[in-house]
Amino acid sequence: MKLNKVHHVAVIASDYVRSLDFYTRVLGLTVLAENYRPERQSYKTDLALNGEYIIELFSFPEPPARVSGPEAAGLRHLAFEVDSIDSAVADLEAKGIPHEAIRIDGFTGKPFVFFSDPDGLPLEFYEK
Repeated sequence: MKLNKVHHVAVIASDYVRSLDFYTRVLGLTVLAENYRPERQSYKTDLALNGEYIIELFSFPEPPARVSGPEAAGLRHLAFEVDSIDSAVADLEAKGIPHEAIRIDGFTGKPFVFFSDPDGLPLEFYEK
């Protein structure tokens, strides 16, 4: 088996409008395609980072809550590389997004920080 890359990550939002705003306005992703699927009463929106498709944002009527936290079993978090952790944290703070304290990776010596999307999905900024 030969894998080429991670194609995309799928995220189901409890409040589609709020999450779309977060991923586009706060994180700066761009919408490649936004499709409403009436038979599912659901949106499927493809989001890109620097022109590369990375996230499928879904809405579904009344999705069940999922246990979410960096130490919960399953997907731990979604990490984004940034040039400067200090600059990225300043941007989060300017946009009113709470975050944990900056940590240092014990293996690489690189700084990183955790914060959450509107549904509590753990997100991370990791310095290049």
